[in-house]
Amino acid sequence: MAVPHDLARDAAGVLGVVRHAVRLVLRPGGALRGSAGLNGLLLVRHATSAGMREARFPAAGAAADAGGLARARALAGTFPGGAAWTSPSRAARETCAALGLDARPLAALAEADYGRWAGVRYADVEPDALAGWLSDPDAAPHGGESRNQVVARVAEWLGGRPSGIAVCDAGVIRAVLCHALGLGVPAADRIDLAPLSTTRLAAARDGWRVAHINRKVVP
Repeated sequence: MAVPHDLARDAAGVLGVVRHAVRLVLRPGGALRGSAGLNGLLLVRHATSAGMREARFPAAGAAADAGGLARARALAGTFPGGAAWTSPSRAARETCAALGLDARPLAALAEADYGRWAGVRYADVEPDALAGWLSDPDAAPHGGESRNQVVARVAEWLGGRPSGIAVCDAGVIRAVLCHALGLGVPAADRIDLAPLSTTRLAAARDGWRVAHINRKVVP
């Protein structure tokens, strides 16, 4: 569900819906204040890859790059203990290892199946097919998953009220926010999520509350 950079810059309109969300305070070193464990869900976007820089659709076998993993290693020890999960993708698993997280691969956290577009540059996709995919969350012209299918997959996992750290790519984090905030996919597409940024959710009686989005962790 990653989208071209020019479609993911301005999150101001979307973030207005979370202005009353619970705020989570981090230590200057990045760990959760006053907690040895985590009560809620902390989503971490995996480290940078060549595909991110080259504006390609995510591919499960793509590796994180050396610079991104070095930045991840600098953050090791800043996250709380407790359960940890990872997308099955190579970049996410490598990020977990660099962060020092003993994370269990979870199919629900896999980035969308982009079918024949996986690893392909956005600029190389037929423009009408790309435009149709961007405008219709139920479309899957690449032969893989639609974006609404990813939201449904992630929502099923969230129904179990998971509490811990999840390392994955931006598409899954946006799908989480779609479910938590009742957003449509086009609105969530406008939320920018930097590599190694964190997005924090807390379970509530009526669903989920969002504490922060796209927060940089300082080592």
